[in-house]
Amino acid sequence: MIMFSKYKLAFVCVACLVNASSGQWLTETIELKAGWNGVFLHVDPSHESIDDLIAQDINSPITQIWRWNVPTAGNFYTSPTEYTQTATGWKQWIRNDVDSDLQTLTGDTAYLVEVAEDYSWTIKGRPVVPRSNWDLNGLNLLGFPTDPATPPMIEDFLNAASDVQSANFEVFEYAGTDLGSTNPKEVQPFLFRNKAMTRGKAFWMRSGEVFNQYFGPFEVDLAGRDGLNYRSTGSALSFRIRNMSGQPLTVSMNLLSSEAPPAGQAAIDAIPPLLVRGPLDPQTLSAGYTVLAPGIGNGMSWTLTAKDEEGSEVEVVLGIDRSSIVEPPGSFLAGLLKFTDSLGMMEVAMPVEATVGSDAGLWVGQALVTEVGQYLKTYADGALDPLIITNADVVVTNDLQISTTGSYIVDSVNRDITSVARPFPLRLIVHRPESANALLLQQVYFGVDVYSNSVITRQESVLDPGKYDQARRVTATHLPWTEENPGWLFDGTLDRGNSIKASIATPYNDQRSNPFLHTYHPDHDNLDARFRQELVQGSESYTIEREIQLDVDFPGTNFTDRVRAHEELFGAYQETIRVMGLPRAGGTNDMQVFEVRGLFSLGRVSEIAEITDPL
Repeated sequence: MIMFSKYKLAFVCVACLVNASSGQWLTETIELKAGWNGVFLHVDPSHESIDDLIAQDINSPITQIWRWNVPTAGNFYTSPTEYTQTATGWKQWIRNDVDSDLQTLTGDTAYLVEVAEDYSWTIKGRPVVPRSNWDLNGLNLLGFPTDPATPPMIEDFLNAASDVQSANFEVFEYAGTDLGSTNPKEVQPFLFRNKAMTRGKAFWMRSGEVFNQYFGPFEVDLAGRDGLNYRSTGSALSFRIRNMSGQPLTVSMNLLSSEAPPAGQAAIDAIPPLLVRGPLDPQTLSAGYTVLAPGIGNGMSWTLTAKDEEGSEVEVVLGIDRSSIVEPPGSFLAGLLKFTDSLGMMEVAMPVEATVGSDAGLWVGQALVTEVGQYLKTYADGALDPLIITNADVVVTNDLQISTTGSYIVDSVNRDITSVARPFPLRLIVHRPESANALLLQQVYFGVDVYSNSVITRQESVLDPGKYDQARRVTATHLPWTEENPGWLFDGTLDRGNSIKASIATPYNDQRSNPFLHTYHPDHDNLDARFRQELVQGSESYTIEREIQLDVDFPGTNFTDRVRAHEELFGAYQETIRVMGLPRAGGTNDMQVFEVRGLFSLGRVSEIAEITDPL
């Protein structure tokens, strides 16, 4: 056990906060020398126990792994060379000891590892973005995300920092052999220029009284520890890239495939399709995008000014283009974002993942009627030529032609579709099942049933009366109401690129919904003068047949439309209205047809794929 008496020893240990049930995978190889080694993990292998991790190589010579258990009370130490092997202050895994209190390893954490012989330790885990902190009160056991192929020298690595030039760094390293006066051993400052800051290696370090958060020439500042996780409904996530050096720096980002997952972990079906948001247009508040194609050399780069200067950091907004996903719902998409710098010093990997969601659920929005069909008659002028005057069926009165039946003669009918002075809104309620045709609804309830399940229903009786305060009712008043509330089935699914139609009929004698009927007005009640006999269609009321068509557009060309395609739908709205009157000879009905045009937008308010009906 290591005990010290002057400087407080801070062993950086961050608890694992990532979800190990899924992930993106990367293998690190750490070279260990016989004896004790300082190790820093940049991947998180907590998906399996240390026993299982070590057992993957039957020839593994690893005998012990220690992790510092930061005490609540301050412990002070003179140097890392004074030690004891008692358990105080450490969590330990000891081979073949079932009572070991250290059972899993976490990423962004330093360890002491004892091996019986030189060994190349390969560890597969989920990459973790560096988030450790320096402690000014003493020594820190830290590792750095340096380039694994060509690690920088300690001197060059530290000299790149802009705010620690005055610091007198103390550096100790483990080099195998037993713990003692030469392990760990101080690296003298004059050797900094020849000693590599090797990735995967942990160093005891102290920066004197100079505060710093330096872990390399650049920093990826990400909220949380889970990388970028879009789950099944996320659209856009952001992080910041910050120059931590005292000189201009170019940081590059590339999207890469994950390694194959370990046994028992979720299979990866594809790399998520990512878009990098461009600058916002201050007028439209929209932005373009760049497709982040997978592979080295297909990414993006940002040139940043020196630390703390204007332009030294950039916000990166990454969206997932769900409209381009072809994998079925439930598929798992995962990849890695790899960040490197123009100094060739750092390599940071960030996990990115998403689950392919379904478009099923309740969609609510509105149509805006912007054009309507005219029905304007032009009557024949009374200034007739001699041929028409000789027609015995026509008389001339008040400069208009009147037939012998007493009606004005229609010369033409204007049925042109023209713009309206102001768009008229019509609420739309559409339920999209998982794999069936969409349903247009007049009203819908969503809330909690008596079993505490979240439900979508057409009947209020399904809801828990004690939780009405958690329920909502949405109504489209322009559609005919019925107590049964069955809705109207579209002839297709609510998918981008589809054109779907639904037919709605309002009978001429529907006293609840037909706008031509006024039940308590004798001239509009559709009854004879004695209020006994119902009149035929077209006498006082008309049957209304409506055909509503939604032409669902593909997503637009701006960033927001692309990344929110699974939550917002837009397109063209068309409606044909037929007003059916008195019967005609031949079995048809007198009919007038009106056309309506406009736009529609729908937003998903619930992901529940099934409508719950009363038992």
